[in-house]
Amino acid sequence: MEVKLWNDKREREMYDNFAELYAIIKATEKLEKAYIRDIISSSDYETECFKLIAHFKTLASTLKDTVPSIERFADTYKMDCPAAINRLVITGVPATVEHRAAAAASATTSAAIVAECVQNFITAMDSLKLNMVAVDQVHPLLSDLAASLNKLTILPPDFEGKTKMKEWLGRLSKMGAADELTEQQARQLHFDLESSYNSFMAALPTAGT
Repeated sequence: MEVKLWNDKREREMYDNFAELYAIIKATEKLEKAYIRDIISSSDYETECFKLIAHFKTLASTLKDTVPSIERFADTYKMDCPAAINRLVITGVPATVEHRAAAAASATTSAAIVAECVQNFITAMDSLKLNMVAVDQVHPLLSDLAASLNKLTILPPDFEGKTKMKEWLGRLSKMGAADELTEQQARQLHFDLESSYNSFMAALPTAGT
């Protein structure tokens, strides 16, 4: 006896779409595993993944009323395809694109912190040249510099600039806000800043490294 899954053309189309959605999720899961195991090249993976994501988005849009949750659809049909769900539903882009974006974001963040460090070095040195030597003038500048240096992960914990700024902040914290650095102290601080700045610039990776 033949069992019909549908009663009319609309229902048949819905089940055809379910079958297509099932196939896309399964194919994406296989593709993700092949990429992780290095069975497929990055370029081939990316091309195929973009196709599957495009098909998925079109189909998911068509089925949005009957399949409001792709995760629930996968659970209902016991699909066990976590990699596919992550790729199709959560990220929406191939892993290769995701990794490139993460690397670019990391590089952009590092570049911004480097610029911040340079600005803080120059501001501190310029302030001393302008005879801004009161503790309540110097301390915030060195504090900002120390904070920006600590944010830059490429610098080791014992980097000269970090240790010198820590020493100076320790000295300043023992003084009153209205106290001023002596000429000798100001000269030494400027020397330490300049030396730390040069070490900082030398520590930065050059293009291509």
